[in-house]
Amino acid sequence: MTDVDVAGTGFRDRLLQGMAAALRERDYHDVTIADVVNHARTSKRTFYEQFASKQECFVELLRQTNARMIRDIAAAVERDAPWQAQARQAVEALIASMESDPALCLSWMRAAPSLGEAGRALSRETMDSFVTLMRTLADTPELRAAGVVPPSREMAITLFGGLRELIAITLEEGGNLAGTVDVATEVVMLLMGPRAR
Repeated sequence: MTDVDVAGTGFRDRLLQGMAAALRERDYHDVTIADVVNHARTSKRTFYEQFASKQECFVELLRQTNARMIRDIAAAVERDAPWQAQARQAVEALIASMESDPALCLSWMRAAPSLGEAGRALSRETMDSFVTLMRTLADTPELRAAGVVPPSREMAITLFGGLRELIAITLEEGGNLAGTVDVATEVVMLLMGPRAR
């Protein structure tokens, strides 16, 4: 979404989009509030009416972005499809979300952990949302009949953490995220597919 697209959606949304635009130009630690307000076409005074700090704006942007990603993945999975197809659909939706804004994706993965307690809280919140999503997607009568059991919290954390790191390294190395879909789907199927219990 461009700055023009958000002109009528309120100062808070404009500032969040201004932060996203600034992150496409430079690392989070180098972004200034002046960068954000320039992209948002507003003032520092308006910024401080909405956010107490650059960090608060950044965390809110990531929170909203991650919530949208969860919704997009949930919507992409056809719940009556074979479990293998569902696994691929979920992976493709995750990769597509990351591909849509790679700079923001890398900021989430690399800069957010440096934010102290705010970064840790965001990380836990995001991880819990993904764990819930994975367990919900795997908990249907059709998948249970195929032998798929919802992953434990520990397994879901391991799976998501591994996928996230694969995506981050691929982006940092200038690779093509679409090229990770096959291996990521294979890992999802190995960890979440039917197995002897």
